[in-house]
Amino acid sequence: MTTLQLIWFIIIGVLFAGFFFLEGFDYGVGMSVVTLAKDDDERDQVIASIGPVWDGNEVWLITAGGAMFASFPYWYSALFSGYYLVLFIILFGLIIRGVSFEFRERTSADKKHIWDWTLAIGSFIVPFMFGIMFISLVQGMPLDAHGNVWAGFTDYVNLFSIVGGVALTLLAYLHGLNYIGLKTEWPLRGRVKKYGEVLYPVLYVGLVAFAVLMYFQTDFFDRHLVATLSLLVVIVLLSVIAHIGVLKNKEGLAFTASGLTLVSLVALLFQGLFPRLMISSTNSKFDLLIKNSSSSPYTMKVMTIVVCTMLPIVLLYIGWTYYIFRKRVSTKKTATKVQETSH
Repeated sequence: MTTLQLIWFIIIGVLFAGFFFLEGFDYGVGMSVVTLAKDDDERDQVIASIGPVWDGNEVWLITAGGAMFASFPYWYSALFSGYYLVLFIILFGLIIRGVSFEFRERTSADKKHIWDWTLAIGSFIVPFMFGIMFISLVQGMPLDAHGNVWAGFTDYVNLFSIVGGVALTLLAYLHGLNYIGLKTEWPLRGRVKKYGEVLYPVLYVGLVAFAVLMYFQTDFFDRHLVATLSLLVVIVLLSVIAHIGVLKNKEGLAFTASGLTLVSLVALLFQGLFPRLMISSTNSKFDLLIKNSSSSPYTMKVMTIVVCTMLPIVLLYIGWTYYIFRKRVSTKKTATKVQETSH
């Protein structure tokens, strides 16, 4: 394995981590439209909190897919062909979620609830199906010597992958709630705290179930015992910190910790895969490895130069965007009361 191959494996992991940190709260906010908000004003408030950033956050997923295609084409080929139906469902969720913002804005008030539910359903589908995909991936798939996946329904959908899908969806939902608490005014902020008080204990149970199933369903503990245990501890500690942040009304702490929980989860899955890209449940000789599934050294060198040049610019732009839209979002009713008070 060369240094460039290792660097690009890490880069793809970082891109997915960035995607789940930034887009994760978008999905949580989308689900909150029908679970947290109580009226049209609050739903407008919730959606407005991500209005300037949600489409930019999705670019991280596109970039991760493009980086995978350019740096590890065999991985890209096996993953996208083997998970064709799963990725199609994810794409469907992304599409209905994306169009719901536009159609909701342009439809009559009595039909807005249709697009509220479309947004919520799309926001649920994507993290749940990503959980199904990543967990079945680390379990191992029936991969042959030519990189073809010959999988049945239970290879994709089983107890571990369902628990993983639910866990990722719950993490995204809590991350979205913490973002709403950070970006909105009362009464939504108070309601976020009440939801967090109920859901974090549920998350702890889910994390325990996830860790137990990981022990029995993967080889992570055999191959990377210290790293796996360390990251599981980090995930639990970050969840506790986020919970404390919610209880003490420290929204910034809660949001940062819940986002880092998702980042740690991606790190856990990628370190467990290493030095593999895909695990064959048929024969370990058929595993796709980092060292023999990459593009040419010249291609990877050119890509590295491009990333080192463009990434700082992209990060500065993202930081500037969030800085510009840093203020809390209030409902129309709250804004009217503030204006009346000021006069």
